[in-house]
Amino acid sequence: MGKAKNIGLIGLGMVAGVASSFQFSAHAQKETGAPLPLDELRQLADVYGLIKTDYVEPVSDKKLLSEAIGGMVASLDPHSVYLDQKAYKEMKEAVQGKFVGVGIEVASEDGYVKIVAPIEDSPAHKAGIKSGDLITRIDNVPVRNMSLDEAIKRMRGKAGSKVTLTIARRGEDRPWVLPVQRQEITVASVKAKMIEPGYAWLRVSQFQENTLEELAKKAKALYAEDPQIKGLVLDLRNDPGGLLPGAVGVSAAFLPQQDQLIVSTKGQLPDSNHQFYGRREFYAQRGADPLAGLPAGLKTVPMVVLVNGGSASASEIVAGALQDYKRAIIMGSQTFGKGSVQTLRQLSPDTAVKLTTARYYTPKGRPIQATGIVPDMRVDETAEGDALAVLRVREADLQRHLAGEGEKTPAAKDQKEALEAQQRALAQLKDRKPLDYGSKDDFQLAQAINHFKGQKVELAKSEPEALKPAAPKALPGAEQKPAEIKAPKK
Repeated sequence: MGKAKNIGLIGLGMVAGVASSFQFSAHAQKETGAPLPLDELRQLADVYGLIKTDYVEPVSDKKLLSEAIGGMVASLDPHSVYLDQKAYKEMKEAVQGKFVGVGIEVASEDGYVKIVAPIEDSPAHKAGIKSGDLITRIDNVPVRNMSLDEAIKRMRGKAGSKVTLTIARRGEDRPWVLPVQRQEITVASVKAKMIEPGYAWLRVSQFQENTLEELAKKAKALYAEDPQIKGLVLDLRNDPGGLLPGAVGVSAAFLPQQDQLIVSTKGQLPDSNHQFYGRREFYAQRGADPLAGLPAGLKTVPMVVLVNGGSASASEIVAGALQDYKRAIIMGSQTFGKGSVQTLRQLSPDTAVKLTTARYYTPKGRPIQATGIVPDMRVDETAEGDALAVLRVREADLQRHLAGEGEKTPAAKDQKEALEAQQRALAQLKDRKPLDYGSKDDFQLAQAINHFKGQKVELAKSEPEALKPAAPKALPGAEQKPAEIKAPKK
């Protein structure tokens, strides 16, 4: 009994140490006036002591406390998370757009890892891996029913090391074994091309540290190819978001005035309440202005912004700002609805807490959280409709999601009816190839070009079951793994 008591007291001391690492003891009392919940902290210490003395096998202090912190943060909302050493490293790689691997975008199909696309000039691309190939083994370990995260983990490693992939290709009699050397991969977040004379396509797939530089480079190249662009499509479909300065800068690139409000944030603490304008200090605090020397036509060219249920966070900030200022027509389907701001609080050199600290609002004061951006023109993904609609999960569907202001709960569907709708959608999608954004088969892009030309736009065939947008209010006083990238589900 004495041993358990001693361990409990040690545990209480460790809990106090964790609390102080969050600056909890002083900060919580100062900001909320609430005393420390000593009874609950003692219970936590007691449970810690019981596990140390009574559990079937020894458990390390590091594991217990790390899991305790993780569980506490994860209970708040789906986007607040404790980042241990591994998770923190992965987050930095995603933000920087760099990682060490073979360079492929992957998805899961029939229990195998499917190649959506090899990254240009990557080891996988040079080795001859193509879109549609299936990975059946990684270092001779079968991937059948292996989680996509586990497969990605196995393909990553140290630069210069090798991984052996077993590849199956449709039309080939047998799979072949391919050793591929890992190297540092840089993921381009911006793509661009002329769809046809006079009409340009500019895609932002994620908001990273170098997104603004990439966007400026691509935009200048488009106008060098065709100085008389008559319509520009900004493609934000399946863009999960990223860095807030990137969203502010992308919005500023297309708005005619530099001092226009892009987004506002409002939270519990005074330093969570901000307004972000389209000026350099809000999107690039160091180095040269990445948006300097942009083609003048970018500010006035007619625009369509393509969005869908995979457009989240920073991409919703851009769509909301361009919609509020009537700078662009928003086309596609209702966005994801992640209208919350996550702030990184460093705990140690290689661990941190990503904590939701505010909600964000469009320039007209519209809340995006759990509602998203409703397009001006609803257009299905294909001419046959949008089979993915019933399979998509949005912010409002997530457990413990941060409630949106004026959020409405959609009418509950009969479970049998919902299951049947999902099965029909899966049947329609079974033989469909992953959509290649920007290709001749891109139906929504074709409708955007039709809009520019004044031709008929094929609007969505049915009304969505998504939430309606909240009414504007007075203004208050920004994650898919880079490859091996987990591709959005098709």
